[in-house]
Amino acid sequence: MYDLLIITSSSSIVEKGHFVVYTADQAHFVVPLAYLENEVIRQLLSMSEEEFGLPRGGPITLPCDSVFMSYIISLIKKGVAAGDLHRAVLLSIPSCCRSTSSLHQESGKRQLLVC
Repeated sequence: MYDLLIITSSSSIVEKGHFVVYTADQAHFVVPLAYLENEVIRQLLSMSEEEFGLPRGGPITLPCDSVFMSYIISLIKKGVAAGDLHRAVLLSIPSCCRSTSSLHQESGKRQLLVC
């Protein structure tokens, strides 16, 4: 399966077939484009658009923290985020993200990277 990378530096190089998202606590994730097929990821992106609007030359910031994002990615990697568990995760997103979205801080220096 695909590997998830967490950016720990300000490197702007992203491997082909990946995109970068930020979480409300400003963690950076390099995610395979194939994850866009996952309903949970799509829901997080939709919530991001509702909460923060569409980025204009800046990053996509998801309205959840890095712990939640790491958990979602681990479920996807294990192939578990489907069926009943998938629905449970989708139902938990609004309450989880509501508590962390207040952590979001604007940082106009970041850029969305899609290769």
